[in-house]
Amino acid sequence: MFKGEVVRRVREEKGYSLAELAEKAGISVSYLSEIERGSKKPSLKTVEKLSASLNISPGEFVSDAEQEGIGLGARIRLLREERGLSLQDLANATGLSYSYICEIERELVRPSLSALRKTAAALHVPVNRLKVHGSSLGGKIARVREEYGLNQSQLAKKAGVSAGLIGQLEQGKVQPSLQTVEKIASAFGISPCYFITGDDGMDDFLHLLTPELRQLLLDPHVQGVLRALCHCSEKEFRFILDFIRMFKEAHLCD
Repeated sequence: MFKGEVVRRVREEKGYSLAELAEKAGISVSYLSEIERGSKKPSLKTVEKLSASLNISPGEFVSDAEQEGIGLGARIRLLREERGLSLQDLANATGLSYSYICEIERELVRPSLSALRKTAAALHVPVNRLKVHGSSLGGKIARVREEYGLNQSQLAKKAGVSAGLIGQLEQGKVQPSLQTVEKIASAFGISPCYFITGDDGMDDFLHLLTPELRQLLLDPHVQGVLRALCHCSEKEFRFILDFIRMFKEAHLCD
């Protein structure tokens, strides 16, 4: 269901007046006002104009992202961009059409299970990592905030959001919009993908480590190195792995 209040909220966040947004979208002020009040439902063409003018996904108008979370399409787009893939690259890798990928990312269609599996494989993530629950997302925000030694007010100031919103996110009471996730990730200097992908299998991995190594992973300096790895290209990451292998083979720590 289209929600006009989302248009108004995003318009106000971006500092546009009704007249300014109406001009950018090429519609009348009265029509835009009726859309925001919920007395008129816009056509698909108008929705696309508004989303382009506000630079957000059309899906954010359909479900209030602050209440229902980040859509599947937005998560796929973030992962695609994180891997440096264009829409055409992803279409080629999945064997799906370019227009179908576009519609998925814009939340205009829900992908079939087969299409979702192909997309996950092309992005090199398990299918279940494309689905993350609010509690885990809020927990991630809280963990990283504490690692940085920030309280909720300090994080809110760095991210340009309210301290109340940070508190609600961490408690799992509300879900952030994609824009909010990007602001929080930017405040930490990490990829937004960290917050939108699941942790399946991570607990099993941690149990394989010795207590000393698990403790070492909590060191702020080590956490900083791990976050830096998130921004490495495949070539850079392979170079690091090769260096570690050569270091171990040389027995320099013996």
